[in-house]
Amino acid sequence: MRRVRRFTAQTIRAVRALAREGRIPRPLRWAAAFGLLPIPGPIDEAVLLLVGFVLWAFYRDLLSEAWQRAA
Repeated sequence: MRRVRRFTAQTIRAVRALAREGRIPRPLRWAAAFGLLPIPGPIDEAVLLLVGFVLWAFYRDLLSEAWQRAA
């Protein structure tokens, strides 16, 4: 149970750091915020998948840097 809490806390800290990251384009951050809205249907999930893919494909170094800083 402790590992789950630690992982969740680290994930929240990393996401918070990425949200404030100036090297990620603002439209991409806005798309991620749109994907977090409670919209019925698969639209918000599709937007989050697209944002996640773009972050993974083009900003992988920023993701790993945020994860390491959150630890």
